[in-house]
Amino acid sequence: MSAARPAPELPEPLAPIVDAHTHLDACGATDAASTTAIVDRAASVGVGRVVTVADDLAAAQWAVRAAHWDDRVYAAVALHPTRANALDDDAKAELERLADDPRVVAVGETGLDYYWPGKLDGCADIETQIDGFRWHIDLAKRVRKPLMIHNREADHDLLTVLLDEGPPDRVIFHCFSSDTNMALSCVAEGYILSFSGTVSFKNAHELREAAKVVPDDQILVETDAPYLTPHPFRGAPNEPYCLPYTVRALAEVRGQDPLELAKITTDNARRVYRL
Repeated sequence: MSAARPAPELPEPLAPIVDAHTHLDACGATDAASTTAIVDRAASVGVGRVVTVADDLAAAQWAVRAAHWDDRVYAAVALHPTRANALDDDAKAELERLADDPRVVAVGETGLDYYWPGKLDGCADIETQIDGFRWHIDLAKRVRKPLMIHNREADHDLLTVLLDEGPPDRVIFHCFSSDTNMALSCVAEGYILSFSGTVSFKNAHELREAAKVVPDDQILVETDAPYLTPHPFRGAPNEPYCLPYTVRALAEVRGQDPLELAKITTDNARRVYRL
């Protein structure tokens, strides 16, 4: 077994940037001090604010606590689609309570994941995922906060459910990973596409082409840390401080100046999340 790759070195600062989707708890934050340490490291390279995202109920509760520990941290709460089978009445009541918290800026990550059913023990089946997605759409509309979507191999059904339910006025496709046709479909509906370190992968040809067609006012950047560390550090642990690497890679793909793209995505994050 090969040794784990070391953490990437600090990039050249690029400010301001908002990490639109990360998982501080999975990055090793456990309390106020460790949360502040991660956010301080990010701030040293220009990543001044982060949205830490839940995938189960305990993570949702933790995310809200973290957002109260440090005013540079905001939270998003939901059950990940693979965990939609845990969305019982008690979980719904708790998520409703958490979603009302002023430090919560989105309902997410929710959506559909067609990769894991049949591969992951305990994974929610597709019908259960769709039911959970519908409930989260309704919650986002009731609390008037953006809907943050996880999509894996479910392009058509995701768009169909959104159309059927009627989307909230702000919809974010986190870690967009589909092709140009899907990007254009999302753009036409007014949805926001958030790009992670995968856009820096040289073999991600369809994704890199898709990134070119997204208008400036419908694009965000994220780490999805501790996952999807950008090139050339793929396989190393990711953290919000790595976001400038992704912004520079995305700017190169789109033919933009990195500083300009940093400002554009920050302005979009402020508007979409109402920071």
